[in-house]
Amino acid sequence: MRILITNDDGWGTPGIRLLAEEMSRLGEVTVIAPDSPRSGHAACISVAKPLYLMPVECDIPGVRVLTTNGTPADCVKLGLEAVMVDALPDLLVSGINHGNNCSVNIMYSGTMGACFVGAEHGIPAIGFSIDSHAMDVDLQYIRPYLTQIVEHLLAEGFAPRLCYNINAPVGPIAGVRWTRQCLGFWDKEMVEHTDAEGRTYYELGGNFVNQEPEAQDTDIRALADGYLSVQPATIDMTYYAAL
Repeated sequence: MRILITNDDGWGTPGIRLLAEEMSRLGEVTVIAPDSPRSGHAACISVAKPLYLMPVECDIPGVRVLTTNGTPADCVKLGLEAVMVDALPDLLVSGINHGNNCSVNIMYSGTMGACFVGAEHGIPAIGFSIDSHAMDVDLQYIRPYLTQIVEHLLAEGFAPRLCYNINAPVGPIAGVRWTRQCLGFWDKEMVEHTDAEGRTYYELGGNFVNQEPEAQDTDIRALADGYLSVQPATIDMTYYAAL
């Protein structure tokens, strides 16, 4: 099996290295990752700058690594049309992202943006995230689940335009739940500051508001209960109930 791996935190972060180690047990791995963090880039593509690929030495046996000055979505497109041109990947895996991609976070996520590009091209795509932004978060609890989930989802088969958004809690994992995207939004996101010259500027911050805190079937609830969340996602954004 030919596996393409990317993320939005950049090569060298603990999450993508662990993912590359585990996926190398399942097949031939090519990593194409941003050369620096690209969090929040969603499925953004580079339309006004040249993209470069740089081979990187990797100490994980059987894993080839390249970095690029592009976005996670660019990484996938480069993989399909510039790197793995002799045979397309059988699987795209993105992550492990440091920070969860539950609820509306999926809309902003570069990790899942890469998966959406994979789904666009008919490549089975799975995104993994953990509910902590700390680079030293203990990833060993999610390690046993990585290959198990990938093998299970591949055996189930991928419907057209479908990908999967996997989110793990921090610490011991109680089990796996199939979930849906929680209804919620970010409030008071733009935090105002004043620089040394007296100019006003803004930084992203805010608080997540869960609009259905009692719901038991959401991705947010699964993480709160210590479960790993498996959420099917699609690039078909049609709201069929309105037709």
